Amino acid sequence: MLGISGASGAPYALRALQLMLAAGVEVHLAITPLGRRLLFEECDVRRLDASSLGAADHADLLRVHGDNDMGALIASGSFVHDGMLILPCSSNTLGALAAGITTTLLQRAAAVALKERRRLIIAHRETPLTTIDLGNMEKLAIAGATIMPLSPGFYTMPATIADLVDFMVARILDLMEVPHDLQVRWDPHATTKPGATLRA
Repeated sequence: MLGISGASGAPYALRALQLMLAAGVEVHLAITPLGRRLLFEECDVRRLDASSLGAADHADLLRVHGDNDMGALIASGSFVHDGMLILPCSSNTLGALAAGITTTLLQRAAAVALKERRRLIIAHRETPLTTIDLGNMEKLAIAGATIMPLSPGFYTMPATIADLVDFMVARILDLMEVPHDLQVRWDPHATTKPGATLRA
C-alpha cells in the first residue's frame, strides 16, 4: 500500500509508485487532499489514474481509493498485505498516527498496519524537527513503524534531482523488499563514480 500525504516530496511518491508497479506489485493508493495538491504542484499530475501517474502499462495493478472511503478494504485488518509506505509523510499525518487518530483512509490504513503488526514505513519530509515531531517518531517506532526521513546521500555523486530521488526511493524499496535495478548502492571499491563533480 502507498499513502501520499501533504508534505513536499511528490516526486519521491511518483517514482516509488512507478517502480513498485513495474516490479509487479499490486499497489493500493490512498492520497490526502493536500497530497493530491502537491502531486499537481510538484509533478503536474492532474488525475489519479494509471496514465496520469505514469503507470499506464501496469494499470491492472493499481487500485486508487478515495481518502474519505473509510469502508475501503484497506481500512480492515482482514485485508492481508506486505506492508504500507507513507511517502511523503507530513508532520500532521505523523502526529495523527502517533495520537491514534484516524480521520482519513490513509490514517486508518496505517493504524491497521500497526495493530496487525505489518510493515509500516514512514518517510517523513520536514525540517527542522520540533520536539513534538521527535516524540511522535519515537512513539511510532516503539509501536513498530520504521521511520525513514527523506535524507538523500551524496556518495553516489548525484548529478540531477532525479538522482537524488532515486537514491531515497531505492532505499525505501529495499525496506519494502521490492526488487529494482537502481544503481545507488555504496561500493567502496569503485574507481569511478557517476554524477557531478563537486567543487569547493
